[in-house]
Amino acid sequence: MEGASAGALIAHTRCMNTILRAADSAEFLGLVPALAGFAPRQSLVLVPFRRSRASGAMRVDLPDGGADLGRYVSTAFGLFSRVSGADAIALVVYTDDGAQATPDGLVLPQTAMLDELLSAATADGLRIVDALCVMPGGWSSYLDDDPVVAPLAGIPVPEEVAGVGDVSGDQHAGTELPRIDLAEKERVALVLRDLTDAVTHDWRHDERRNPQAIAASILLDDLTLLFEEALDAPENMPPFVTAALLWCFERPRFRDVAMLQWATDLATGARSLAAQLAYADNGTPIPDEIGLVLMGIGRAPDPDRLRIALTVVRNLAARAPSASRPAALTIAAWLSWALGRSTHAAHYLQAVAEIDPDYSMAALIGSMIDAAVLPEWTFRQGAAS
Repeated sequence: MEGASAGALIAHTRCMNTILRAADSAEFLGLVPALAGFAPRQSLVLVPFRRSRASGAMRVDLPDGGADLGRYVSTAFGLFSRVSGADAIALVVYTDDGAQATPDGLVLPQTAMLDELLSAATADGLRIVDALCVMPGGWSSYLDDDPVVAPLAGIPVPEEVAGVGDVSGDQHAGTELPRIDLAEKERVALVLRDLTDAVTHDWRHDERRNPQAIAASILLDDLTLLFEEALDAPENMPPFVTAALLWCFERPRFRDVAMLQWATDLATGARSLAAQLAYADNGTPIPDEIGLVLMGIGRAPDPDRLRIALTVVRNLAARAPSASRPAALTIAAWLSWALGRSTHAAHYLQAVAEIDPDYSMAALIGSMIDAAVLPEWTFRQGAAS
């Protein structure tokens, strides 16, 4: 899980199926980036185990100096306790602080917090697999009565892991939008402007008009097909496809259909679109199962599908005119949240706030992150690793 402070806790979870093995604490530390999907910094990482197997990791920002430590531990362990089937736990602190020398020996950073977490885990009947601290000058164990700092060079840190990819960056890596040249952005802005005019005045059959805008308007005849085919070329969409998608995202009912469809499938997207149109036409209530998915409740989405959709909207946001960017960034935030990457989601929401601080869907997602709410499916353990 990701991020904690005195008031709010941002959570990040990750499950994986790649089998990794560690013979000792140093080797285990070398595997944590693969379990988390990145190299944590200024973080508490909680690794749930079932017997001798771990299937992912949860990351939380370290508490700041003004944090309510009891609340911090209660919230962090409360999230951990939602992981199904966990009977053991490993804890790792990644900190920029060093150990303090005292007459009684070394005192590791965040010792008070770790002691409370270990007490909570023991009281809950969990077996303690390990409790480690990684500092700039080395690493050590909270379980040792007289801790000794071992060199970081003894930790084998893989940069590439089969089935996981590059894990050398920290929890913020990968949030920057793609770099797009100004000419491409101007082309998209022109098509989006003319598409809006085309839809408003229905001039798609006027040959004197922008042919790209006419092509974009034709795509709007089948929105769910448009959303589905966007997954086929997430990084190389022509301006008229980009404009068509941005036009849809600026309309909340179509934006929500895209999010739901990318989290499920084409058929569910079609049902969602029909429900949204029925609600707009005559107030027919939207079925609960549609809204529940957007709240993170229900069958777990295909993570590969979510990641491809995230690539789509990141590229759309990079190409969009500033005023049209909040919708794409908000979808990127929701997709990141659905993947258990709340740090990334918070980054995109901050970008939305800088453009439109009153964008309502971004505020809703932000409130869930602030309340340490994660999708229910991120707590279900899959195949052990």
